[in-house]
Amino acid sequence: MEPVIFTYEMAVVLAVLGLTVFLFVSEWIRIDLTAILILVIVGLLSYAPGLENLADVNLLFDGFASNAVISIIAVMILGSGLDKTGIMNKVAAKILKVGGGTEARILPIVSGTVGVISSFMQNVGAAALFMPVVSRISARSGIPLSRLLMPMGFCAILGGTMTMVGSSPLILLNDLVRSANDNLPADMQMEEFGLFSVTPIGFVLIISGILYFLLLGRWVLPNTESLSDATSGKDTKDYLKRVYGIRADVFEVEVPEDSDLVGQIIADINHEHHLYIISTSYRGKVSMLQILTAEIAAPCRLAIIGKGRVVEEFAESYGLKILPQLEVFSEEFALTNAGIAELVIPPDSDMIGKCPRELQLRKATGVSLLAIHRGEDTLSHVQTPEHEPTQIGLVKFQAGDMLVVHSRWEALTKLKQNSDLIVVTSDFPQEELRPQKVGWAVTFFLISLSLILFSDVRLSLCLLTGAVGMLLTRVLSIDEAYRAVGWNTVFLLACLIPLGQAVQNTGTAAWIAQSVLSVLDGWPIWALQTGVAILATGFSLVMSNVGATVLLVPLAISIAVAAGGNPAIFALTVAISTSNSFIIPTHQVNALVMGPAGYKVKDFIRSGTIMTVIFLVVSLVMLNVVF
Repeated sequence: MEPVIFTYEMAVVLAVLGLTVFLFVSEWIRIDLTAILILVIVGLLSYAPGLENLADVNLLFDGFASNAVISIIAVMILGSGLDKTGIMNKVAAKILKVGGGTEARILPIVSGTVGVISSFMQNVGAAALFMPVVSRISARSGIPLSRLLMPMGFCAILGGTMTMVGSSPLILLNDLVRSANDNLPADMQMEEFGLFSVTPIGFVLIISGILYFLLLGRWVLPNTESLSDATSGKDTKDYLKRVYGIRADVFEVEVPEDSDLVGQIIADINHEHHLYIISTSYRGKVSMLQILTAEIAAPCRLAIIGKGRVVEEFAESYGLKILPQLEVFSEEFALTNAGIAELVIPPDSDMIGKCPRELQLRKATGVSLLAIHRGEDTLSHVQTPEHEPTQIGLVKFQAGDMLVVHSRWEALTKLKQNSDLIVVTSDFPQEELRPQKVGWAVTFFLISLSLILFSDVRLSLCLLTGAVGMLLTRVLSIDEAYRAVGWNTVFLLACLIPLGQAVQNTGTAAWIAQSVLSVLDGWPIWALQTGVAILATGFSLVMSNVGATVLLVPLAISIAVAAGGNPAIFALTVAISTSNSFIIPTHQVNALVMGPAGYKVKDFIRSGTIMTVIFLVVSLVMLNVVF
């Protein structure tokens, strides 16, 4: 192997690389702004004498049109389209039903699922598609998004090592093996790897990642407030207590056929027992819009807002069963779907002088009236420390009344067009779900997936096909598609691509590889393999994993041949180790989850350093066990 001479260009590239890492770690400026700054520095330096090879200024911005960046944009649109139809909401509900509301049960379900999915499609695609699901799980369970997204992202990266189509380096590996065989003697020819050759390695890596976060997650994962935490609406129990002094919980109660409650009127029950039946489930149909003068039919379930002691006495007197947690009403009371809101009656409202029962308020507006705040008084079915319970269904509205209601967010959005009420609450998800478009969304998602799995069409084009299909069928509007894209992630990745190319084009990567491998010369086989794995890991942090694989696989094969090792194992070590990219958010998946969860670079350094060591140990052990 011809020696690589250290040059002035290499020194400049290493200096820029050092500056990048320093700014990432210190976070003096935002990480996406750091990426833009580095792009500008690389571009300007390329005009300096002797630094022409740093970057081709005519191609400096080609990163924005790269396969990886366009793929991320397209997959974000696809994920948003699926989410818009409500599918992701149902997936979240299913996971919560199976896993309950505990981090220890939800984390392995979500992370394991994404890991398996990413073994057959690009890991960034699997992560992007599951982000809306995880966001909803976080809102419903109360688990911070930052406790779930990083494990999911790491397992998406790990899942890329489960099959030979799970990541770009593994897809590329057989081509590199064929090229290397042309220069090897017959007795050292390498066989190509089959689709599932690496499955045992990837499977154990995923299990290791899940166990790592289950055992050490409380110490390595941050509790960061994310955007979704801040805009998920107001929790029923906490808000009623904090603002209006109403101490109440939401209970799900089962009514048997022989209960004395059957045939009684909902409004009378509310008034007599100082509670509020806010929703019913009868014959499999859940309704929050029933008329308060309707009668109870059984067997059914009721969602009741009230004091725990009061609801317990009510249930005991009528032979009802209180369930330990919400089941059939979990969707209705999920903060992503519904919550507490405040409405004001303006002076010109037609509702003035009329009572809720007369107006059939629930049926007409889709909201459940919990309390009326008038002057200094709060009128409610539920007793407060200052006031006795009131039958608010018969209270006539006055101008200026503040209505405290429980509402689905879609109903609240429609109410903003109602001139009889002013919607005061603003921090709720104001999005229109389109369940009628679910067929189109699933169809175009499956078209994209089929193109990825069964054709040679470029990944970005496969994903854009599905995204454009969703736009044409109006699953999403074009403006909604623009809003669905995390542009900070796009700029972070696109602006760092020229730096990775500079590392490779100037020979800096080859010089680093040569320097490291010269130190390892004469070491035992296992130490050489470990050195190759560490080198590939380091390169994956500062340049594309494809570039690192192309550069290092021929070097690793040469080392194995010279040392009497198995060249195939050394080549596979490189292809797998280039997925070991957890320490800084330069990997596409890490960049994707960073913004929504509110992560800092130090969070990746803390969690990713340990994960990197686990990856190295597990992958090296499994490589030698399997092969």
